[in-house]
Amino acid sequence: MKKLAITLALLVAAGYVGWQNRLDLLLWAAPKLTELRTPVAPNQPVNWQQGPEVATQSPAERPPNVILILADDLGFNDISLTNGGAADGSLQTPSIDSLAAAGTQFTNGYAANAICAPSRASLMTGRYSSRFGFEYTPIFKLGPRIFQWMEDLEPSDPPVLVDLDVTASLPPMEELGMPAEEVTIAEALKQQGYYTAHIGKWHLGTGTGMRPEEQGFDDSLYMKGTLYQPADHPEVVNARVHGDAIDNMIWATGTYAAQFNGSEPFAPDGYLTDYYTREAVKVIEANRNQPFFLYLAHWGVHNPLQASRADYEALSHIKDHRLRVYAGMIRALDRSVAKINAALEKHGLSDNTLVIFSSDNGGAGYLGLPDLNKPYRGWKLSHFEGGTHVPFLMRWPAQIPAGGTVTEPAHHIDLFHTIAAAADAPVPDDRKLDGIDLLPAIRGEVDANLQRPLFWRQGHQQSVLSEGWKLIRAAQPDKPGAGPQKFLFHLAADPTEQRNLAAEQPQKVAELEALLAAHNAEQAPPAWPSAMQAPILIDKTTNEVTEAGDTYLYWPN
Repeated sequence: MKKLAITLALLVAAGYVGWQNRLDLLLWAAPKLTELRTPVAPNQPVNWQQGPEVATQSPAERPPNVILILADDLGFNDISLTNGGAADGSLQTPSIDSLAAAGTQFTNGYAANAICAPSRASLMTGRYSSRFGFEYTPIFKLGPRIFQWMEDLEPSDPPVLVDLDVTASLPPMEELGMPAEEVTIAEALKQQGYYTAHIGKWHLGTGTGMRPEEQGFDDSLYMKGTLYQPADHPEVVNARVHGDAIDNMIWATGTYAAQFNGSEPFAPDGYLTDYYTREAVKVIEANRNQPFFLYLAHWGVHNPLQASRADYEALSHIKDHRLRVYAGMIRALDRSVAKINAALEKHGLSDNTLVIFSSDNGGAGYLGLPDLNKPYRGWKLSHFEGGTHVPFLMRWPAQIPAGGTVTEPAHHIDLFHTIAAAADAPVPDDRKLDGIDLLPAIRGEVDANLQRPLFWRQGHQQSVLSEGWKLIRAAQPDKPGAGPQKFLFHLAADPTEQRNLAAEQPQKVAELEALLAAHNAEQAPPAWPSAMQAPILIDKTTNEVTEAGDTYLYWPN
């Protein structure tokens, strides 16, 4: 009897200790379980479709090639073009900057959303993603659970709010995606005879009809894992953000894997940004004699923070370890643009290739690095300028004057129309498209006009920009009965959103809310519900202590 009592006591104690340390156990076990569930084969060669061996027209006579390079979570302050030096102010990004020197910089370029997947859905279709219910970013069921456990163990102020009933009912992440009926820019270009290739992140679903190769891409080298290299690889340097739920989630679910046209997962070859770049160069070489569209959707500089050891060692003057790793990731991204430019020059394709560079949203506050979006306030997940105001560059020497600047607002929804116009490709006429062709404005044509209301929406966090005035509206779920927060900024006079004029300008608020109401009336209901709401500090990183008077708003997802 005594032995039984001792055994029961030990089991209870072990259960208690396990429950109290459930997050640590999950973070330890999740990668191992993922590897067991989805084994990853060794690296295998990627066999891109080969274009004609001999050109029937010169590059100048053909429709232009199009390369869309999309960084992930790159802040406005992360390239030297916009601030003189990234990271600690010393990091130069000459290759990214060169796109503006040889083409056009949109100084007020906007991502379609403050988070990746809805932004990418809009970019691919030229439509606000909320028109087809793609309002929230797909998330693993494990994600909200990690947030809830962290909240249970260390309650935050303001609190993270998780609906575990909704979490339990969410379909698998793979089924959360863009409807197959949507027409992508790749599909439009294929009608014009283009070869189309996708490399990297997709995040628009892998259910029936949702995969890249089912949405207009002839070939897709698909990002199947979220690690740049295995965490214990000798050629990678890691920087974890301890105590952060999003960082914990990405490490817990991370694998190092790729997939080609739906193949079984296999390991990439080397540091992920460099691997994608090498494969992008192969696409250019294989299709140098025909028009091609390359969508190079880098994972860089999204967390987990992992730099190649070579990049890390090249930045020994940066003393802060996490910032140094992050700077190494930016360095790899700039090197990618350099190699793309070199491949175009090598094959005589540079003049008649439209190269577009942007980021899916602003820099993330949960990295704990304070200046990623400087001079703008806010972060990824918020509709303040820091969340949506992104690098936005185009180069096409045959058609775009060098050294140009466009100051009027441009938006990711415009890329569909701009690329289609460049390629003289048809655009759908059976649905409402929201973007416009940016080429007339780039060329300085007299009748070019980019002025129109622009919208951002994710659940109750909704924003509109019209004629230099911007309204941000968000509910306050931590304050039952309280009305929505309202921020009104006159960006023409206050581009960094320092002065909230909502109380002083009720008529302007009402005018912009009317625009929002008309826009919302045209949108579809969300295809899946929001499972959680997290407070986003506007003027501090996520890891800093919240104090009375700090500005924050809730991000629903």
